[in-house]
Amino acid sequence: MDGTLVDTEPYWIAGEKTLVARFGRIWTDEDSLQLVGNDLEGSAAVLQSAGVDMPVPEIVEHLTDQVLGQLTEHGVPFRPGAKELLLALRDAGVKTAIVTMSRHRMAEQVVSSIDFDAFDAILGGDDVARPKPFPDPYLAGAEALGVDIRDCVALEDSPTGLRAAVASGATSIGIEHFVSLEGLGAADVWKTLAGRGPDDLARLWNSGRAEGGA
Repeated sequence: MDGTLVDTEPYWIAGEKTLVARFGRIWTDEDSLQLVGNDLEGSAAVLQSAGVDMPVPEIVEHLTDQVLGQLTEHGVPFRPGAKELLLALRDAGVKTAIVTMSRHRMAEQVVSSIDFDAFDAILGGDDVARPKPFPDPYLAGAEALGVDIRDCVALEDSPTGLRAAVASGATSIGIEHFVSLEGLGAADVWKTLAGRGPDDLARLWNSGRAEGGA
């Protein structure tokens, strides 16, 4: 979700900087980029090591509240082409799921801002036992949709998320945003979703099936 469907990474970065500054420390953009796509508990532990003297659950909920506040104040910033691709998939009858490491409540708020029936399932980081880069979130997403993971296409903007998607067995596409996704096993890496449609996803899925001998 974050960085693929919606451009919330700047909100997370701002929240992290403000929180670290409260404890008299400095948090840079480079520091934040190391957390892109990570599970929130793991990110909170990194923030603790940077000087944030708060329990992990408190850090997670604080940052979630900060980003939700930004979404409420400024609206949901969709990534170029993401909403259009999602609508085209829905019009084609394709089942869709959000598989994010953000809290379920944040994903629900993002989905509620979409003016069509966008998703059949929502999986947040608090809905699975093991986070990305484990494949569990994507396997849970496929189960929620009632489909085989090998019949799924995953779109990811972070190395952590892409590793999870590849490990799950889904046809995985990297959508580069803040960090490079080369060399992580994606079926393809795109710079943007703008101009992409269901046929682009089907082509890569069919190509993977052919290479796998299916």
